[in-house]
Amino acid sequence: MVKFYSRIEHRLVETKSFSQDALIKVVNPSQDEVHMLSSLLNFDPDFISDSLDEDERARIEIDEDTILLILKVPMRNEENEKIPYKTVSLGIIIGKNYILLSMRQEIDFIDKMIGTGLLNPHKKSKMIFQIFYKNAKLFLDYLKEINKTIDLVEEELHRSMKNYELETLMYLEKSLVYFTTSLRSNEIMMEKLLKGKILPLYEDDQDLLEDTLIENRQAIEVTNIYSNILSGMMDAYASVISNNLNIVMKILTVVTILLQVPTILTSFYGMNVRLPFQENPLVYINIIISSIIIMFMTFLWFKGKKWL
Repeated sequence: MVKFYSRIEHRLVETKSFSQDALIKVVNPSQDEVHMLSSLLNFDPDFISDSLDEDERARIEIDEDTILLILKVPMRNEENEKIPYKTVSLGIIIGKNYILLSMRQEIDFIDKMIGTGLLNPHKKSKMIFQIFYKNAKLFLDYLKEINKTIDLVEEELHRSMKNYELETLMYLEKSLVYFTTSLRSNEIMMEKLLKGKILPLYEDDQDLLEDTLIENRQAIEVTNIYSNILSGMMDAYASVISNNLNIVMKILTVVTILLQVPTILTSFYGMNVRLPFQENPLVYINIIISSIIIMFMTFLWFKGKKWL
């Protein structure tokens, strides 16, 4: 899918064809669309192909008058519910009279920025850094959601004997690995841009990029903290789950032993031989009373040994 936008009266308006200083949004394009765009705008078609690869790292590539920036963007993982978050690639192709945003799937904050008119293709550097800043903020928002999930899982782990909570933490940790890798590659790319040799930087642009780098580094630090917390929690609560299971097994073992007392006594008097007191009409009551007394004494013995 290919959409063209032009800046008209402080807002972006979708147009049917390419115009000067246009913003072009490309979502999961076909080979024909890639060929059409590369021919129309005179850039290497691999620029779009690379930006559609989710495993592509954030980087900068320059080909004559065209610049490719690949930014790693966090997203909720709707394809795999077990791993709640992932990162995808956003390609930003900068030409003399256009900016092209290439992505494999729709990125919500890009659509919102287009809808609110925040993106201005006439000010390329500022527009790109606004996307970077919003992206860094999005990482922090998702990290807050991950922290809330960790707190909820922690409460469940205190009384859990199942592996579900540990699996949840394991998948969250995998999401954090994606975040860490993507944030670090984003940081390297933005530091190169901050030197001002690739894109012209005005004072406001430089301030915005520096603020974005600060937010990105904060996201890296928070991600590392949460990763360390998760690693410690998984080790600690693996032991807690094992201990909880041992406690339950110990209680069940004690109950089984206590129930064996009346079973043994009644088994004796179920034999088809002569037994003491078998003619006594109260022998059944005596067996019950004896069973209760022995069970109670056995229970006290377990308590004395601190097995309960």
